[in-house]
Amino acid sequence: MNVEYINPFIEASRTVIKTIANINISLGKVYLKTSSYSSETMVVFVGLMGQLRGQVIFSMNKSVAFQIASAMMMGMPVKELDEMSKSAIAEAANMILGNAATILYGKGMKIEITPPSLMMGDNIEISTPKMKTLCVPLNLSSGGTIELDIAVMDKE
Repeated sequence: MNVEYINPFIEASRTVIKTIANINISLGKVYLKTSSYSSETMVVFVGLMGQLRGQVIFSMNKSVAFQIASAMMMGMPVKELDEMSKSAIAEAANMILGNAATILYGKGMKIEITPPSLMMGDNIEISTPKMKTLCVPLNLSSGGTIELDIAVMDKE
């Protein structure tokens, strides 16, 4: 997997989370995940089409989801993942991927993103057949981690 494909997603994540939540991000140790793998309580999938195909997956536990949802809703306290807070988290993922698509477009790579899909539960199992999944842990300065899982391949 080409690092040129990964950096725009990291850059977009840092920018959007700083903008919407005033939270800084530091990177954890990047590693490859084997398919299939278990995930956190909340997972947001966004598909990629065009010159890159695949998906970007954001995984987080409830406390991180509460932080992001609260920030998206102007600081309103979030104590449960209702429809409004789920929508806020999905929109944050959508903003990150839209930002990443813009960065990639600036580098001459045209991609489109799908609307985000959100899943919740315990021990969600994710499989990305025929694609390697690179996990970039995004450590939040406010505590907690969002796992940014990138599974993409060239259109070729």
